[in-house]
Amino acid sequence: MREVVERIRRFNRFYTEHIGVVTEHLLRSNFSLTEVRILYEIAHRDSPTAATIAADLRLDRGYMSRILQRLQRQKIIERTTSREDARVSLLSLTAKGRRVFRTLDTRANEEVAELLREAPVADQQRLLGAMRVIEEVLSPPPESKASFLLRDPHPGDLGWVVYRHGVLYADAYRYDERFEALVAKIVGEFVEHLDAQRERCWIAEKDGEVVGSVFLVRYTESMAKLRLLYVEPRARGLGIGERLISECVRFARQAGYQKIALWTQSELHAARHLYGKAGFVLVKEEPHKSFGRDDLVAETWELTL
Repeated sequence: MREVVERIRRFNRFYTEHIGVVTEHLLRSNFSLTEVRILYEIAHRDSPTAATIAADLRLDRGYMSRILQRLQRQKIIERTTSREDARVSLLSLTAKGRRVFRTLDTRANEEVAELLREAPVADQQRLLGAMRVIEEVLSPPPESKASFLLRDPHPGDLGWVVYRHGVLYADAYRYDERFEALVAKIVGEFVEHLDAQRERCWIAEKDGEVVGSVFLVRYTESMAKLRLLYVEPRARGLGIGERLISECVRFARQAGYQKIALWTQSELHAARHLYGKAGFVLVKEEPHKSFGRDDLVAETWELTL
């Protein structure tokens, strides 16, 4: 065991030196490694709380609080009070914060690319394989993801979909009532023009409560649209979003579609991660002003079946 410990510590020293995390400031910025990691978590989660991030990163809450106060003074993050519990503050990046994070994210990608630039493709694949082994060995056993079910909508569920979209996107992204109206329009058109052979809605339920939804609707004879993917913040991390997307893909294949398209926003990082994981490819980006925001970037993703 002593030899194993020493070998791991030697690797840690080697790796941290090569990726430049032992310097006071990371990625040629004024931010420390911990601050950059916190910004990453806020950017890639939907309305996280400070307590959740502190617990996941194993940070002292007092230390976490001081970092958040500093980031808030710099107008990089903002806090909003949860509508479900006034005692809870939800974290999000400001417009400035999103610009800062995009810069940091781009620099991180560039530094990793530069690190591997001279390595042959075969060596890059060996490196990725070794990383997968490290992740598998050190990751905790996965929790059971069978504690939820997907079902057809019951009376009241479609109203819940509209309501929860309106509440969460107002809290987390400052979308105004026009976004809720768009969701209501999509749901209404689904009900009025439903083709049960080629269109469907799934409702995710956990412990007797609705926690998510997704719709698959006909766009053309050969293309379907995935719409209104949603998972309650308290139910994220259980595989619900991934399962909702996989059900859409399975049903679309059975219905004879050749492609699935979806429309989303560049700031919805968690959803975009799931789309990429499912095989969707980003095919179009377009800046736009909608829902009371003038800094949005719409994205179209597609999956060939």
